[in-house]
Amino acid sequence: MPDESMHQPVIDSEENILEEMYEYVGKNLLDKWYPLAVDRQNGGYYTDISYDWKIAPVQHKMIVTQARYIWTASKAAIMFGSKVYADAARHGFDFLRNSMWDQKYGGFYQMRDGRGKVCDYLGFFDEKRTYGNAFAIYGLAALYELTKDQKVLDFAGEAFRWIEGHASDPKQKGYFQFISPEGKPFDKSSSYKTGAYDDVELGYKDQNSSIHLLEAYTELYNVWPDPAIKERLMALLLLIRDVITTKKGYMNLFFHNDWTPVSFKDAPKEVREKNYRLDHVSFGHDYETGFLMLEASHALGLRNDTETLKTARRMVDHAIANGWDSQNGGFFDAGYYFAGDDKCTIIQSTKNWWAQAEALNVLLIMSKIFPERKVYWEYFAKQWAYVKNYLLDREHGDWFEGGLDKEPHFKTGPKGHIWKCNYHTGRAMMNCIKMLARDDFKLVKESRGFKELKDASDKFMADWQKTARNIG
Repeated sequence: MPDESMHQPVIDSEENILEEMYEYVGKNLLDKWYPLAVDRQNGGYYTDISYDWKIAPVQHKMIVTQARYIWTASKAAIMFGSKVYADAARHGFDFLRNSMWDQKYGGFYQMRDGRGKVCDYLGFFDEKRTYGNAFAIYGLAALYELTKDQKVLDFAGEAFRWIEGHASDPKQKGYFQFISPEGKPFDKSSSYKTGAYDDVELGYKDQNSSIHLLEAYTELYNVWPDPAIKERLMALLLLIRDVITTKKGYMNLFFHNDWTPVSFKDAPKEVREKNYRLDHVSFGHDYETGFLMLEASHALGLRNDTETLKTARRMVDHAIANGWDSQNGGFFDAGYYFAGDDKCTIIQSTKNWWAQAEALNVLLIMSKIFPERKVYWEYFAKQWAYVKNYLLDREHGDWFEGGLDKEPHFKTGPKGHIWKCNYHTGRAMMNCIKMLARDDFKLVKESRGFKELKDASDKFMADWQKTARNIG
């Protein structure tokens, strides 16, 4: 069990944290997944993996997870110059092209079985989701960055055009999430009926598909600065910043087609509690979105974008003020603003792995952009101490699915399933290493790819530091 002396961690140095992350991310994270997760028999990647790295006999392959495997392997291959990671990244392309992509109607299926065939798992069958299609673009863009293979970029462009042609709402902006097998948006009034497990969200627009489209289009625009992508990326940035995000600094989760927020604040208690999935404060999504907006703005070449920086900072500050566990560290999963309350109440005190990983990334970013605000570095260091104490699996590698201070059963929980692989954790740790590394760090000398990534990261920080001087 975790060492209780870590409740009030000593603030560590940049050098120590850099060495710890560098030591862990390779042999204890990336090397655990690759090549183990590569499915040489059926294509794509294994999804269902036990706590001690045993491949389950029955596999389910969701486009989200398959694409995330590609993204992480591609970025790791560039960063570390690893042939193992590069081979793993390239491996995923054919499965996306031949099994996950609908050869008749276009678009990526949300779910396939272990052989890449239609299955009834979670009721998806041949349905599509905009969220899943966004991640496919995200992975393909990173793979193109690694390989410079034109067919990869062409496929990413095809997927972009499919989303814009089948999921976008030209009248009231944004995107529809639920797409039929034939590529048509559907809602509760449609003749097409779904049996999928996420049908409670049917008929609404949402923040989650919006922010991950922003993420995907940013990645694509970085490798293919096409005017059409730029236009859609800008529209998404403004929608998320100015409509989805509240003035307090958190996002509403679901919306009606006209972008009126879905709220059960004034509903009877039993109705409100039944619908917490649609209406709560998700601290992890909030500060992750702060990071994604900064990335999008930078990719677009916006200069002195004080509005985006102020909003991103507000989202991080709101999460610290309302979602931080002052006893053990880490961010709680969910809060709620009850009617008449100005204070956000914690309604879910667990701490899932992905939100804790995203916190590392964004807290370190804020500490670099606002170096005079020491609080960001202090929270980053405390967050890393929390992660070390409650989330890193020192025995088997990778991260537990939830902080053991709240959910000790995750000590033997699966390492992989359709929602958990190595994307949030890998991205957070690789980004932190880039930000913490100095010019004399060994990887700068050993990997040209890392040097290029670090230079890009340094420019990102320098540009936002200039903007920060104009907002105080």
